Amino acid sequence: MQYFATSTLPSSQQTDCVTVAVFEQGELSPSAALVNEQSNGYVSKIIDRGDISGSAGETLLLQDVTGLESPRLLLVGCGKKDETTENQFNTAIGAMVKVLDSSGADDATSYLSEIKVKSRTNEWKVRQTVITAESNLYKYNQTKPSVKATIQPINKITFFSADSSIQSASDSGLAIANGMSLARELGDLPGNVCTPTYLADQAVELGKRYNSVTTTILEESDMAELGMHSLLSVSRGSREPAKLITMNYQGAGDDRPVVLVGKGLTFDAGGISLKPSQGMDEMKYDMCGSAGVFGTISAIAELNLPINVIGVVPSSENMPDGDANKPGDIVTSMAGKTIEILNTDAEGRLILCDALTYSERFNPEIVIDIATLTGAIIVALGRQATGVFANDQSLADDLLKAGNDSHDRVWQLPLWDEYQPQLDSNFADIANIGGKEAGSVTAACFLSRFTEKFTWAHLDIAGTAWNSGGKAKGATGRPVPLLVQYLLNRIEDKK
Repeated sequence: MQYFATSTLPSSQQTDCVTVAVFEQGELSPSAALVNEQSNGYVSKIIDRGDISGSAGETLLLQDVTGLESPRLLLVGCGKKDETTENQFNTAIGAMVKVLDSSGADDATSYLSEIKVKSRTNEWKVRQTVITAESNLYKYNQTKPSVKATIQPINKITFFSADSSIQSASDSGLAIANGMSLARELGDLPGNVCTPTYLADQAVELGKRYNSVTTTILEESDMAELGMHSLLSVSRGSREPAKLITMNYQGAGDDRPVVLVGKGLTFDAGGISLKPSQGMDEMKYDMCGSAGVFGTISAIAELNLPINVIGVVPSSENMPDGDANKPGDIVTSMAGKTIEILNTDAEGRLILCDALTYSERFNPEIVIDIATLTGAIIVALGRQATGVFANDQSLADDLLKAGNDSHDRVWQLPLWDEYQPQLDSNFADIANIGGKEAGSVTAACFLSRFTEKFTWAHLDIAGTAWNSGGKAKGATGRPVPLLVQYLLNRIEDKK
């Protein structure tokens, strides 16, 4: 999809479809009011007879409206005038794009960016429009050869604005959306396709696509030499070899990098502590942390951002096997700490801890790990917010702000010393689980034992990385908007 800006009024806009906002109680946006005037009150007549009420997400496609150059007019409900919320705006954009995509229009001009969204700028509305539009147009078909690919009817959307910065907002929105699409496709691929080797190959391809990205792949023998016995203990139960993937984006000379560590469990059966069969197919999504890192690196490379970012992806499967971890086994991490494995299904932290230690070699300014780590975070926060934990409050505050700025929101949970004793072990330095209470917190506490040498945050995305069950099942592309916004904010703060 292509996105452009225009200052042309709707009545004279040369386009296949003009889209304007209508509100509850028959109120019109400025462009809708202009169209109504040019059409001798036709829009008001449509509203008065009850064809559209203005509720957020309601649509009505009209043909050959008097006074318009465009053959189509799309009315989109946006809630109460001057009180449209972010969710209502996103709902309206999603509804608009779905109608446009099936309308036969090749291009359209949207005047929805002129409506007021609480505390949001024009740039935010345009960026969010692109992200929401692309998210609604995303279709997974890589493993569906029997389904014929359809030609997407809508190929171009133009925004109404006299502000020259709108095009920049559109470009950044498209890069974020492209990163989200990459993350979604990696997540949606089945485990027999998206293996650790496949992820490594995709990282190599990303390096070929962008000169600013250098990719390095460590094999199991390399990891063994480094002492990554915690990570390798997870892969022992799988026929698929583990990979440690590094994607180094250089955009800012010798500046210390931000390191993003993404959990890359391409399938998680739970190991010997086998998961229930119901819903186990969704454990292909246990690599969505790594998918988020891939999407973020892709987005910042497309935008050519002036910042250094290194993506580190420890990737493995977690399967039951004669050589797999057993409850009660003790392994030694790269940091030299021994770990008692009380539950083999708490494997994400076992691969992340070695990746976190490995990240020390990059002299990072910030380290953020992203992982579908605990089901407990879904109990705590549902699927609306990502859980954030940090050993530095300013970093937590920055992530909270980036979440609010991008509307890919996070919520901070405690990382108090009082929780650490739950990880005590009689036989090792640390146990890999802390009991039934505060499961997300103790998982973060485990990781914190390996982050003492740098400023660190942990994002638990188990509730936000994919939609579960039914026709809506699929990866979401989160937290790519959050991470890119965090990096954009860092760049802005350093100016």
